[in-house]
Amino acid sequence: MAWGKKKGGRKEPLFGLPAALADLRLTAADRVPNAGDKPKKSAKSSAKRKSEDPGDEPPRERKAQAGRSGAKRRSKSRISAGLGRLVYWGAVLSLWGVIAVIGIVVWVGAHLPPIQSLEIPKRPPTIQIVGMDGSMLAQRGEMAGANVSLKDLPPYLPKAFIAIEDRRFYSHFGIDPIGILRAAVTNVLHRGVSQGGSTLTQQLAKNLFLTQERTMQRKLQEAELAIWLERKHSKNEILELYLNRVYFGSGAYGVEAAAQRYFGKSAKNVTIPEAAMLAGLVKSPSRLAPNRNPEGAEQRALIVLAAMADAKFITDAQAQASIGHPSYNVKPVGAGTVNYVADWIGEVLDDLVGQIDQSITVETTIDPKLQSVAEAAIIDELAAKSVKFNVSQGALVAMTPDGAVRAMVGGRNYAESQYNRAVTAKRQPGSSFKPFVYLTALEQGLTPDTVRQDAPIEVKGWKPENYTHEYFGAVTLTQALAMSLNTVAIRLGLEVGPKNVVRTAHRLGISSKLEPNASIALGTSEVSVVELVGAYAPFANGGFAVAPHVVTRIKTMDGKLLYMRQADEHNQVIEPRYVAMMNTMMRETLISGTAKKAEIPGWPAAGKTGTSQDYRDAWFIGYTAKLVTGVWLGNDDNSPTRKATGGGLPVEVWSRFMKTAHEGVQVANLPSSQGGWGLSNLAQAASQVSPPTSAASAPANNGGYRPPPTRANARPEAAAGLDGWLMDRLFGRNR
Repeated sequence: MAWGKKKGGRKEPLFGLPAALADLRLTAADRVPNAGDKPKKSAKSSAKRKSEDPGDEPPRERKAQAGRSGAKRRSKSRISAGLGRLVYWGAVLSLWGVIAVIGIVVWVGAHLPPIQSLEIPKRPPTIQIVGMDGSMLAQRGEMAGANVSLKDLPPYLPKAFIAIEDRRFYSHFGIDPIGILRAAVTNVLHRGVSQGGSTLTQQLAKNLFLTQERTMQRKLQEAELAIWLERKHSKNEILELYLNRVYFGSGAYGVEAAAQRYFGKSAKNVTIPEAAMLAGLVKSPSRLAPNRNPEGAEQRALIVLAAMADAKFITDAQAQASIGHPSYNVKPVGAGTVNYVADWIGEVLDDLVGQIDQSITVETTIDPKLQSVAEAAIIDELAAKSVKFNVSQGALVAMTPDGAVRAMVGGRNYAESQYNRAVTAKRQPGSSFKPFVYLTALEQGLTPDTVRQDAPIEVKGWKPENYTHEYFGAVTLTQALAMSLNTVAIRLGLEVGPKNVVRTAHRLGISSKLEPNASIALGTSEVSVVELVGAYAPFANGGFAVAPHVVTRIKTMDGKLLYMRQADEHNQVIEPRYVAMMNTMMRETLISGTAKKAEIPGWPAAGKTGTSQDYRDAWFIGYTAKLVTGVWLGNDDNSPTRKATGGGLPVEVWSRFMKTAHEGVQVANLPSSQGGWGLSNLAQAASQVSPPTSAASAPANNGGYRPPPTRANARPEAAAGLDGWLMDRLFGRNR
């Protein structure tokens, strides 16, 4: 078998082409080498090279040396290739980084304001409000302080800001890379944002052109604008702009406004400790305002002083003296009721001068002394009796008979509530509205001595009553008004017509909408304090209409006159004889009626109390020939008081204010008519009067007056009743 044959057996001869190719063999040298293949050395060639090598080294050593040399060459080749690749990719990444930076700069720049508008904006206008004596009352506007020049400031003031905010201010180009790096390291170490890297120039750029939002876009815009500012302005110009624009809290923008607000002095006169306190406010102005957080502001000022000493801006001795004996003179924060006046002025400015685009001074009719007295009268009365009577708020308006407001209090504390209860709030005036009913009756032919019945009345199911549910029968109009008898007022209102009563009130100055119904006689339509006081002014000036006003002149800071109030036209709205009658009737309110507690020694005065339903509002409007003053007390939520009446708390506030306002002023009589009404009218009125229908005398709607009780069928005493009033006028008795 084939597999049984031995090796080396017989080979068959080959002929032709197979025979020619039988001995043909390919060696390694005959192959085409690949890129990575290395040629193999034949044994013969290797032996030949070894035999021809003149060196005497053993063959193995020479081979090892050749291997090491090749490895070194290969290592150098790899390093060289790696460096080449690193350089290549570094160049590529750098190029893309430059492109990215350019793209970001272009994108951020595209979202900046147009280049033509990138100019230092004008300071928003300041509104300075001064009293009739020229003293400063209040300031309004975003930038309250005037611009101050850097050269006019003490040198340590700007240096305080540089020390704490931007130590390298004079060496950087608007952005401080070292400062940013230092802030970043500090923030990392403290694991939070404890230090900022913004320069003064960046802060100025933000204040001038950008919002306060914290976004990367805003920071990039801030950086670009900072560089632009540095190219356009000198370092000192930038620092001056910064000091005049930065916010210091409590509404004060600029170092001058802050110095005036907190220390009551110009920035030119601040001390080193005060300069340090101002510089410290920039970090957190609302939180560190010294009039709200004196401890926090002082601690921050100590840090600034230490920074100033470290930067060699002040000596160590100056720093120690300032730390040991600070001279902070922070102005206290008061109730600030004059701000109600400032708000009212802000509402009318647009009507007077239009849009304000420059700083102005507004001269007013306010008397600062009377404003302080009015504020104290309201605050003290509420502090003493608000709990007892459940009264939380009050308002007061005092004006001259020609309508010039001398004092206005819109609430007990402006800081707690900016709602102006003297101008904006409208409440039911109660019986203080009755003079318009009685004036309408006089103008239709009745007199103060006309007699009407004080008795129960029903109007379409409505049964109004007097305060104590008691009635006097036949009484004169003077007595009915003095004792604030509701039934008589309603009868008169229906007799003369509610629409005519509304016309009378509007003619005298009431601007609110009034409902012409039977209850109008009891003051059920709401009015404001300032319009009701203005409507009483004709009784004090002889019958002329007035427009309550507070602004006399408006000027620019350089003295240009923008507005001057012109005198009102003498528009007679009440005939003099009716003025005299009304003054006589309303004087009786203070003599024997519901306002007997109201008094101004030596001064003839008149007025009317008012209390709305359920004791929700307590009023008193009283006047002399010099001043017309109205007081309101109640609650903002219209909740009932604990029987607070117009003859009580409001009269007390009014008396305190008016006594002070009339000190040292020559006494003047109220307007009166020479002719008057004759004695025959008085005698006729006396014959028509009947005794009261109950043992008690007539009450007032306000509960402030209750004549002494009398025996049945007996007339009231002279001091309190109709007969007494009649005898006084018949025999000239001075009351």
